[in-house]
Amino acid sequence: MKEIEKLITGFKRFQENYFGGDQELFGQLKLGQNPGAMVIACSDSRVDPAILLDSKPGDLFMVRNVANLVPPYERGAGLHGVSTALEFGVCVLGVEHVIVLGHSRCGGVRALMQGLPEGALGEFISGWVNIAARAKERVLEELPHATADKQCSACEEASILVSLENLLTFPWIRAKVERGALILHGWYFDIDSGELVAYDPIQGRFIAMM
Repeated sequence: MKEIEKLITGFKRFQENYFGGDQELFGQLKLGQNPGAMVIACSDSRVDPAILLDSKPGDLFMVRNVANLVPPYERGAGLHGVSTALEFGVCVLGVEHVIVLGHSRCGGVRALMQGLPEGALGEFISGWVNIAARAKERVLEELPHATADKQCSACEEASILVSLENLLTFPWIRAKVERGALILHGWYFDIDSGELVAYDPIQGRFIAMM
């Protein structure tokens, strides 16, 4: 019950901050949302994008899943949660930026590289993280003798690139990118150092943002 009490206390602070001290913000938000950016982030409890980026309600249209993955474009049967959010964010809300936000010490990437964590049934996790299978292949080919930790770190970055590649398989995303109406970003947060880096396609590597 202590965890629930902590959440309720947090909600009270939220009410005080946004409904007591900033009624104008929610006066605007009740009419609709108009975020400029969409973030695809990991479900990991340590990397909440709104906290990391110090964003207010209404700033970010957000999707979170294990290992911040984007599946390739696929039509037909199935429940396409990430694809649905992309369609809504890009086509309906008209966001101008889509950010794939990865992070260090990612359990989903470690499951891809080293197998399922203890207690996992494997009913869903294996198939999901396998979206980034080609990231794993790249890392094992380029760093065959590296330590397991270094391989996982490299795969965390490589999986962001896979998601960026998969974003461009959506025809309406590619069309907007090609005409300059949408910009895709790959960001990586290092939990150990607190550093945020971004992928630079010209240099072909992640570089510091600040």
